[in-house]
Amino acid sequence: MSNLQMSNDIADSNQRAENVSPNNEFHSYNGNEASNLPTVITTEKDSKEKSNLPSFDASSDRIVKWDKPSDPGNPKDWPMTRKWAATTVVSAFAFISPVASSMVAPALEDIGRDLNVHSSAVRALMLSIFLLAYALGPLVVGPLSELYGRVPVLQLSNLFFLIFNLACGFAQTGTQMIVCRFFAGLGGSAPLSIGGGVLADCWHAEQRGRAIAIYSLAPLLGPAVGPIAGAFITGNTTWRWIFWASSLLCLAIQLVGLLFLQETYAPILLEKKAQNLRKETGDDSWYVDVPRVTAVNWLSNVRVSIARPFIMLATQPIIIVIAIYMAYLYGLTYLVLSSFPGLFTNPAYYNMSTEMGGLNYIALGLGYLMGAEMTARINDFTYNRLKRRNNNVGIPEFRAPVMIPCSILLPIGFFWYGWTAQTHQHWILPDIGAFFIAMGTVSGIQTMQSYVVDAYTRYAASGMAAVLVLRSLAGFGFPLFAPAMYNALGYSWGNSLLAFVAIALGVPAPYLLWKYGEALRAKSKFAAGDLTVG
Repeated sequence: MSNLQMSNDIADSNQRAENVSPNNEFHSYNGNEASNLPTVITTEKDSKEKSNLPSFDASSDRIVKWDKPSDPGNPKDWPMTRKWAATTVVSAFAFISPVASSMVAPALEDIGRDLNVHSSAVRALMLSIFLLAYALGPLVVGPLSELYGRVPVLQLSNLFFLIFNLACGFAQTGTQMIVCRFFAGLGGSAPLSIGGGVLADCWHAEQRGRAIAIYSLAPLLGPAVGPIAGAFITGNTTWRWIFWASSLLCLAIQLVGLLFLQETYAPILLEKKAQNLRKETGDDSWYVDVPRVTAVNWLSNVRVSIARPFIMLATQPIIIVIAIYMAYLYGLTYLVLSSFPGLFTNPAYYNMSTEMGGLNYIALGLGYLMGAEMTARINDFTYNRLKRRNNNVGIPEFRAPVMIPCSILLPIGFFWYGWTAQTHQHWILPDIGAFFIAMGTVSGIQTMQSYVVDAYTRYAASGMAAVLVLRSLAGFGFPLFAPAMYNALGYSWGNSLLAFVAIALGVPAPYLLWKYGEALRAKSKFAAGDLTVG
């Protein structure tokens, strides 16, 4: 999944300096007009590349900016229908990849039998290898999106995913399946890393809650919907149609994206505006005063984008707390997904058919839907209310109270799920536990994504990349140890162990962020200057 996820990578489009070389120098312009301009970052390479542009004059009016108070070319000033069209398409991209990643869950035994893969660990690897690719892809596609724009990279990455997902349906060996699944995951990771940036380009902070809720829901809902579809496809045709059917759906989303998704990345749009002004006026002095990645320094930006998330993960207490907890939530999502077939189709427990066993994933889907809707409403309501009480100044810590329901619902869900399953209660009771697990998971992920975006506005992409890498590795690893854990501890104490860890991580997290978050951000070189949002 995702997500979420999801996705990956939610950065405010007004902050473009993130991936520029760390050796840059900062230069501030003076003058009446320049006093309101953001700090500009330049390098020796940038100076050479801009040598054909006029030197800046403090009285010059040739800097291309968005018109005030409203510019129809600025995504933040788009009509609501256009903003929601972009949000919907990006969320659809973020949905189809996790669907494809999880559709194989109920078919792993059939796939293993046909491809002569008898090891349960290798079969689990066919499911989770997708998540390993999720951890690596964002480190490359992020800088690519700053060079070529959000939309081209999203579309080409989705096409890359489509090709290798389709190839999975033609695999003849376990190795071929694992390799194709890995490359499909690389392409499918783009919406999780870039999609959030599209939302930040389009929405102001105080409006962003519902958009992030839908976008975050997609990579979580996908793993709930995928196994249901996969179970019925496998039961009525062949497991190969799992990949072919999801590829057809991916193609449909690709076509919709071509029609309705337009570029949102400000430096690209402003550069086009400058080109039009040069052409219309015949004046070549128009230029864009926004730092932008170029083809010359792209490799340098890739190196920086790879290094910075790990630096933040090692030095930023806020990122460490959020990354560990979100990784745990994401890992639990895939652990529960992988545990369903062994519980509901196992003759020792509920002995359901593949199709009927797949229907139990509806409990997760309902939990994700209800949790996302409730969290979106509570998130925006709580943030705006606390902002009004704080002299209309918003701070990221206003997101922390919404994490409390997650810290309560998650352990309740695991205790309920584990003990009702172990004692062979009616199948609806483990499903109720799974419902609470899903609600708690989506609540925590949505809230923490919002916090990272607000707390690290300039470096939000790196902050989200740090979180995304760790959570994807957890999603990759958790299903691999799940069979051994349940064999040793059973569903009762195995899930109780997960609940105890959820309590240890989840209960202190909102308190720590609320009490110490602002002080930690004030000391951070990554968050300094971004102490308020909205």
